[in-house]
This record gives sequence, structure tokens and C-alpha cells, in this order.
Amino acid sequence: MNTAATSATPLPMTPLTWLYAPGDRPHVVAKALASGADVVVVDLEDAVAPDRKEYARAATAELLTAPQPVPVHVRVNALDGPLATRDLAALAALPGLSGLRLPKVTSAAQVIAIAEATAPVEATATAETAAPPLHALLESALGIEHAHAIATAHPALRGIALGEADLRADLGVREDAGLDWCRSRVVVAARAAALPPPPQSVHPDIRDLEGLAASCAHGRTLGFLGRTAIHPRQLPIIERAYLPTEREIEEAETVVKAATRERGAQALADGRFIDAAVVTAAHRTLSLARRR
Repeated sequence: MNTAATSATPLPMTPLTWLYAPGDRPHVVAKALASGADVVVVDLEDAVAPDRKEYARAATAELLTAPQPVPVHVRVNALDGPLATRDLAALAALPGLSGLRLPKVTSAAQVIAIAEATAPVEATATAETAAPPLHALLESALGIEHAHAIATAHPALRGIALGEADLRADLGVREDAGLDWCRSRVVVAARAAALPPPPQSVHPDIRDLEGLAASCAHGRTLGFLGRTAIHPRQLPIIERAYLPTEREIEEAETVVKAATRERGAQALADGRFIDAAVVTAAHRTLSLARRR
């Protein structure tokens, strides 16, 4: 089990941009690797037609025989079908793989099964994290209900996130605000499990950059950090939305300087009250600012 976080536990740094690319189009994957995304996610699931699944797996395996210039994750096929088993067998041990994204997870048992199936044969009982890093996608009402159990299922589980297209269909939600409760639940579950803040789900309209920016701003208020994308043009919008503003940086610097001069809770000259949790948040802001 992952150790539960406290309010003063520093948040681990995470990528801000995750770019999906279909596994059956190696030229698109190559462009994604050169796009500036923090992580490239090669998709073997929804983006690949059934008659292209085998080719997508083979092309991805060929790519991952060597380390890549940026971390590469692979979204495997549905966990309850034979394709996922073949995906894991072909890819889990390759040196270029940085993580596996597990679609439509609904239970902790699924995560445990994948972690055990992908751990090296020589792994011992003390090498629980020998499996490749796993990231669970919650895309149904059942997945949301089990969010914390999934987030704490196994040490190899390094993150959770939403798959909002499937979740929207499952819930029958039409308005975007109808997903906010689910979004907050996933953010809280991740933090309670000492996992990084989850990235937002994709914004499906690649031409609607204003809408993307507004959606990112809303996601940031809910506690998300970064976002998955489906086109390189979305990357700078996402990064800009999640990097701290100049004012936020100045305020964080003021907090850190005050905490350095005097330990414990205190009031600043402008009336703001700061304590350990506020200082932790300020350090996180300054860590993000270093990406600018």
C-alpha cells in the first residue's frame, strides 16, 4: 500500500504535458517525440482500429527496444481481453518503456494483477516495485467509486487519471460541469494515496484553443496538474495554463523568505497568514516556476 499523505508532505513533481499518438502510425509517434511534450503516450487502444492492433504492437515494440529522448508510456488494450495480455508480454520489459497506462480500471485487483504479471521473474518479495510504472485510467462510475482503493493498490501504481469521454457516456452527462464531482474525487484520491496530482483528460477539439485554456484554468482550480493532449498545438496552451504567473511566483518567494527568517506560523505584512502547509505550496510553485 502507498503511504497516505499529510498536508505538509511535499507534492512530487510531475509532467505537465502528455501527448497521445496512435501506435499504428510510427511517423506520428516520431513527430510526438520531437514535439516538446513531457511524456509521449503511444496508444494501442481507442486510437487503433481492430485490424491494426497487431501492427501497432509490433511497431511500438520496435520503437521501445532502445531508450527514447523523452519518457514513453503505452496505453494498452482493454484489461479484460486477450490483446492486453499480448501487449504486456511484448512491451513490459523493453528498455524504452517508461510506463504503462491501464484503460478503464475498475478495481484494485486489476492493478495488482497487472503489476504481478509484469514484474520480472527474478523479482523477490521485497522488490514490489520491480514492475514497470503503472498509471490507472478511471473511465466509469465504478472506477470513480473505487478511486482510492485503486490508487493504493500496489507500489507500482504511480498515478491515476480520468478518461472523461467514456465516463461522460457512462454517466449520461451532457454538461461539462456534471463531471466536476468525479474530477475532485480523483484529485483527492490521488493525494490521499501520496500520488502526484492527476493530469486532466484530453480536450477533444484541437481547434478550440480558447476553450482549452479556459478548461485548463478550471482544472487547475480543482487541483489537477498538467493535461493529456491529442495534438502538438495544444501543448503550449496547457503548459502556459499550469505554470505559475509572475504574481504567484512573487507571492511564493515572499512566503519562503518569511519562513526562512522565522519558523512556525506567522502573519505577513500584507495580512496573509502562513504555516507549514502554505510554505509547502509555495515551494511547489517555485519548483514549477523553474520550468519557465
